[in-house]
Amino acid sequence: MLKSKARWKLESIDDRKVDELINDLHVPPLVASLLVKRGLDTVEAAEQFLHIDKKEYYDPFLLSGMEETVERIHRAIKNEEKILVFGDYDADGVSSTTVMVYALQQLKANFDYYIPNRFTEGYGPNEKAFRLAKEQGYQLIVTVDTGISAVHEAEVAKELEIDFIVTDHHEAPPILPDAYAIVNPKKPGCTYPFKGLAGVGVAFKVAHALLKRVPVELLDIVVIGTIADLVPLVDENRLLAKQGIQALQHSNRPGIRALKKVCNIEDQVLNAEHVGFAIGPRINAAGRLAHAAPAVELLTTSDAKEAFAIAEEIDQLNKERQSIVNEMTKEAIEIVENEFPISDNHVLLIGKEGWNPGVIGIVASRLVEKYYRPTIILSYDSETGKAKGSARSIEGFDMFENLSESRDILPHFGGHPMAAGLTMQIEDVDQLRQRLHAQAEAVLTSEDFIPSSHIDVVTSLDHISLDVIKQMEQLAPYGVANPTPKIMIKDVVVGQSRRIGSDENHLKLVFEQNNAKLDGIGFQLGHLYDEMTTNVTLSAVGTLSVNEWNGHSKPQFMLEDIAIEEWQLFDWRNVKNVHEKVEQIPEDRRVLVTFSETTRAKLKLEQVSGTWISPSTAEQVECEHPFVVFLDLPLVEEEMKQIFDYIKNPERIYTVFYHEESHYFTSSPSREQFKWYYSFLKKKGEFDIRKFGEQLAKHKGWSKNTVEWMTKVFFELEFVTINNGIISLHPNPSKKDLLDSKTYRSKIEQASIENQFVYSSYYELKLWFDDMLSRQSTSKETVN
Repeated sequence: MLKSKARWKLESIDDRKVDELINDLHVPPLVASLLVKRGLDTVEAAEQFLHIDKKEYYDPFLLSGMEETVERIHRAIKNEEKILVFGDYDADGVSSTTVMVYALQQLKANFDYYIPNRFTEGYGPNEKAFRLAKEQGYQLIVTVDTGISAVHEAEVAKELEIDFIVTDHHEAPPILPDAYAIVNPKKPGCTYPFKGLAGVGVAFKVAHALLKRVPVELLDIVVIGTIADLVPLVDENRLLAKQGIQALQHSNRPGIRALKKVCNIEDQVLNAEHVGFAIGPRINAAGRLAHAAPAVELLTTSDAKEAFAIAEEIDQLNKERQSIVNEMTKEAIEIVENEFPISDNHVLLIGKEGWNPGVIGIVASRLVEKYYRPTIILSYDSETGKAKGSARSIEGFDMFENLSESRDILPHFGGHPMAAGLTMQIEDVDQLRQRLHAQAEAVLTSEDFIPSSHIDVVTSLDHISLDVIKQMEQLAPYGVANPTPKIMIKDVVVGQSRRIGSDENHLKLVFEQNNAKLDGIGFQLGHLYDEMTTNVTLSAVGTLSVNEWNGHSKPQFMLEDIAIEEWQLFDWRNVKNVHEKVEQIPEDRRVLVTFSETTRAKLKLEQVSGTWISPSTAEQVECEHPFVVFLDLPLVEEEMKQIFDYIKNPERIYTVFYHEESHYFTSSPSREQFKWYYSFLKKKGEFDIRKFGEQLAKHKGWSKNTVEWMTKVFFELEFVTINNGIISLHPNPSKKDLLDSKTYRSKIEQASIENQFVYSSYYELKLWFDDMLSRQSTSKETVN
């Protein structure tokens, strides 16, 4: 048995709708099931999704505030007014700024862009920057990917007689800025048909309206912010992402080419993962550790040498970012373990002086992965008394909504249900922690703190092929709201397993089912090698991919999680250093069984703790689903069976069966040999075994131990008497069978025990325990 690390959630789907898609669209059952699972359960909806390239972009003027925005920008261009594009420092903000730069360049506007410094100015528009803009003669400020919460800054703009336009995509607060115009699909009253645009998507719509055409030349920029900002890749975002990836693949933009080179993806067929895990993080690194302006310069320069120099600089910043994140994560874990244990905190809210505010969001995500708790990481500034924070949440806890209840102590915050950013006074941190804990306690159950894994479809190995995987790619690009299909293969047998990688920290399996085979790879899952046995039946969750090697291609299962429902037998009969292996078993579930008082010392287990039991000292084991280790052999099989009176429902059984002497392979004298020896003693009358026992053994080709053992059997049967090593026949022996001797029976029993437990095959041993556990289960049902 092995529990999955996540709660597997599988919703039933309508088989009739699946069959309809199979018949009308001629897609494999796996693809049809995935479409229905995503709510694309009609032929029309499925076709629109699969053939997204045929979709047209929505009219940008459907966005509330777009007409006023376009009119004001065109008027500024006509009157040669200075325009300031006010952006943000993440990948979405950088790409949004870049889109506006290109659009305004084409319109020959008099403009510049401004991105605030994360460390000195914080997030969003700020009064100081607006007053500086006024001094420099700007008459119009247009935000991209920010500004929806800039109520105070809007008032400052009015005071300065600067027209202020907000283009944003974040959740709208109760009070909106009093701006010249606001373009945000999430603005109350906006009837735009799609609410999920990223900041760069909104900027793209503004560019569309300004240029009076779809600016397809900007799609290689738009795709970066769209994917990096984790917006839902459905509807218009799906079109932007799919066409954007194609544009990115063939882009001649010097900055894009330089980025692909430093990411080592220049010769690869690009997909959403390349943007999300390679390009996006490097764009983000500029704003996280320094200033985001070089990232905009990278995407807007026409000089290849300059582009490569900036790309290398950003790549170096990304490496520094990774190092800082690792160190901060280590410190954050120490704080949680020592000060705010998860047993007492439904929401983790921790902070420290000097933590880099540019990477606190990444650290928050790391802690969510480790502890699966809503998490807020704060960077304290004792000089200002303020804390800058980044929040990440879990399913079932809307971070934006719950933070909204503490607006009285959160002067600046914004975000989404799963992520948010905030600024607050350090003195209010404890109060916020208490409030969030109480809010989480009210809505989250203990089960909610176990990660969940939403499974798209269950399939068998014979339904997986290269052609099916190729057709599945029609569902890409994958991302939020359209995740990479999570597949469950159920009740498959592990034919082979081994650790791979230089540190053996990865796992390779070969799954078998109905004469079909499938390779499985589990990165960072090497530890599971010791958690499963060969030929075990399990279910696995993961994703499908194609393994291309040496000119050959075959399907591959990227393993994420496994579950084993049956108990497991681990055969340690030939394992050396048993004490090291035993110590790896969790102490709270470790049950160690011995039948001999000397075994513990002989196996160097004197210092090993756990539950120790033997037939003479057995007590009911309270541990649920224990891991039971049989360290040595019983004297009789009945002793082995008795142990199961005290151990209920073992999850794992480990068999060591240590023994020093082999009775099974030590030949036992036959009845004819016993008869000869008795006749010999009768003929001799008396026999000194100490003087002549070895001589007799050599004469007969026996061992000295055999002679002594036969003598002991005769003594127990009262056939002989022994006095100072002199053997004499009993004058009137009773007629008895050899089996009446305890010594004879013991040897026969031990040989049988060894045959049953030591020299049996793994399959035979498993059958014995299966039978024992089956009887235990039957007995329990009878009692109940």
